Amino acid sequence: MFFLFFKAIIIGFAIAAPVGPIGLLCIQRSLRDGLKIGLMTGLGAATADTLYGFVAAFGLTAIASFLTHYQWWLHLIGSLFLLLLGLRLLTKKHRHIHKKGKEDKSPWHTYGTTIALTMMNPLTIFAFMAIFAGLGLGTQHRDYFHAAVLVAGIFLGSSCWWLLLSSVVATVLHHRIKEHSIVMIDRISGTIILLCGLVAFWY
Repeated sequence: MFFLFFKAIIIGFAIAAPVGPIGLLCIQRSLRDGLKIGLMTGLGAATADTLYGFVAAFGLTAIASFLTHYQWWLHLIGSLFLLLLGLRLLTKKHRHIHKKGKEDKSPWHTYGTTIALTMMNPLTIFAFMAIFAGLGLGTQHRDYFHAAVLVAGIFLGSSCWWLLLSSVVATVLHHRIKEHSIVMIDRISGTIILLCGLVAFWY
């Protein structure tokens, strides 16, 4: 059972670790808004990963079929979401990063929007299914307890990555970064996320 849990942690960590639009967003928010917002961004992504892991672990074929059937629309919505996010970062008004004010983000709003953005990519569930098959973790011969252990491990592994990323960025760089640097980071992040949205929209 411990080995199964350890495998699930590795899966969660491996799914979360590649730096894509969500990873870039976590870095940008940790730099600009500090650890709390960066961590809530990461936890939102971890929650979305866990939900997809839940579908894969419990073998919920009806939900998987729904995602497959409507993947074009989910793909379109996710692409538009990335485009809007990129444009927002590119056009964002500059403010002092160490001052608190009206523009401070709500941690729970950050958490919810990150869940939505991460779940707009239904390919995540198929990545989980492929990894589960490759590691021999299919659920057709397992009970719900084993599946629950898998889901818990996935959440822990994914959360560990996001905690590590947001903590390092916020702790090491947030209070050292200069004003002109954060503006440049916003612009670079916005451009990359916008390009990711264009590529996702095109394909």
